[in-house]
Amino acid sequence: MKRFSLIAIGIILLFLVVWIGIFYWRNLRGIGPAINKPAEDISKIINTTGMPLQLPPGFSISVFAQNLESPRVMAWDPGGNLLVSIPSAGKVVALPDKNRDGLADEAVTVIENLNRPHGLAFKCAEKCKLYIAETDQVAIYDYDDKDLKAINKRKIIDLPGGGNHVTRTLMFLPPPNDDKLLISVGSGCNVCNESDWRRAKILVADADGGNLKGFAAGLRNSVFMALHPVSGKVWATDMGRDLLGDDLPPDEINIIEKGKNYGWPICYGKNVHDAEFDRNVYIRNPCTEPFEAASYIDIPAHSAPLGLAFIPEEGWSQQYWHNLLVAYHGSWNRSVPTGYKIVRYKFDNQEAYFGEEDFITGWLRPDGTAVGRPVDILVQPGGKIYISDDKAGVVYLVKYQAQE
Repeated sequence: MKRFSLIAIGIILLFLVVWIGIFYWRNLRGIGPAINKPAEDISKIINTTGMPLQLPPGFSISVFAQNLESPRVMAWDPGGNLLVSIPSAGKVVALPDKNRDGLADEAVTVIENLNRPHGLAFKCAEKCKLYIAETDQVAIYDYDDKDLKAINKRKIIDLPGGGNHVTRTLMFLPPPNDDKLLISVGSGCNVCNESDWRRAKILVADADGGNLKGFAAGLRNSVFMALHPVSGKVWATDMGRDLLGDDLPPDEINIIEKGKNYGWPICYGKNVHDAEFDRNVYIRNPCTEPFEAASYIDIPAHSAPLGLAFIPEEGWSQQYWHNLLVAYHGSWNRSVPTGYKIVRYKFDNQEAYFGEEDFITGWLRPDGTAVGRPVDILVQPGGKIYISDDKAGVVYLVKYQAQE
């Protein structure tokens, strides 16, 4: 009997090892670039051995700030100082550049001891208030742009903490609705039916935190949002589910409209039914307008799109006006890694899409190692772009000189 039990345990262990091996081979053999330390210090490469990153003609790149651990969301304070959240360290830092030489003078801690702070937003009237989204709440602070400190914390919104997706991002709607705050909250799982109504949505609340409700649903993990410079519409990236192979489902760019459902967990991409998850018998065909909204643009699966920013007119050649830059953070669960770059999407001023091309590449090296992962993008008038990188621990400054 004892021998039989040992044999049974051995067979179970063998099957477990085989299952783990198959799962790893199908889903995790390309994880190296995402989890390993950077192959090299990109700030030293840029400064001493030439440019590891490839940019279009007319653009240059430098390191604006370094040694920042894992910087994520960026925002400008009222005094023109760049703030960046560092969730892994529980803090927000300011990166003043007082002499405007394109290099941060120092990293000043604005606030610390927070629970994975991510989203940042300012709202200014008589005084400016700083909004910070932690993984389980949104709070307002009095902000001192002279001493670069956030004080007098006042929690205004409770959010569901933890889960598979812990980042929470903030953005105010444009006038005349600029007293409305959007809050992006990702799903708590890879694919499931959520029990918490606040999950897998972009929420909306009054500026004081009251009247919290859903703004748009069916968004698995729309970490970043942006406003179109002409229409004022809300655009957002969204990450598709895992474990459907290398090429499914696509990640997405969506134009977010109030009250719409963008499909997750039963639909993805151009309203394709996820029959692998959703096996219920429907009284209607699933994944159809007006019940579910299709993506505006599909992105290659597992690219992990994060920050997105539109290029303004001032200081930019007309060929770039209203184009969209999107940061592909990069895959962790694709056999051949993808992403690790910034892509330019070409639009006219009516939001009509007519093509895309790589804008910055080189973070992912031919040998499968990575020197960085781009996260957030801030595009400025006058031809400047700031990019955070949570793998290399830096913020880059890209400058554009129009080609005659």
